[in-house]
Amino acid sequence: MSKIISKLAKGAVAAGTVLALAACSSFGGATAPAALAPALSARMDQPNARLDSQQAIGLINAYRATRGVAPLTADSGLNATAQALASQYAQTGTAPTKPQALVQMKLSAGYSTFAETFSGWRNNAADAVGLAAPASKAGVAVAYNPSSSYGVYWVLVLGN
Repeated sequence: MSKIISKLAKGAVAAGTVLALAACSSFGGATAPAALAPALSARMDQPNARLDSQQAIGLINAYRATRGVAPLTADSGLNATAQALASQYAQTGTAPTKPQALVQMKLSAGYSTFAETFSGWRNNAADAVGLAAPASKAGVAVAYNPSSSYGVYWVLVLGN
């Protein structure tokens, strides 16, 4: 039994090391965070799941830092806007249009965690440019609709 536990522990350490190295290479080197905060990998594809918007914006700010772009400040008004848009998106299945007052809006659907959503944005050239848009404030939200096509719907909004 102890050999099995030892092998599992070694496997977990190896997996953690691989994830940390992948995070470093994804962000561009030694300035990257060593590991994701647990809230960023929390599953949102369940009723009553709550996104930690501060940590989500912190991950975006780590990415922006690698691009030499100023960090964003979490904004409760933009969080409310993002939540309204995410809820609309989840109910209708139709991507909302960007309100004119916003600098940028990023949408995603189907990813169950913020880490997956962020990776999708970061790895898409157009979305990556949007993550580094000249803005000073951000709001991020998620909505879950189990009877919809994608289940989980994400909205990031940037403004000044």
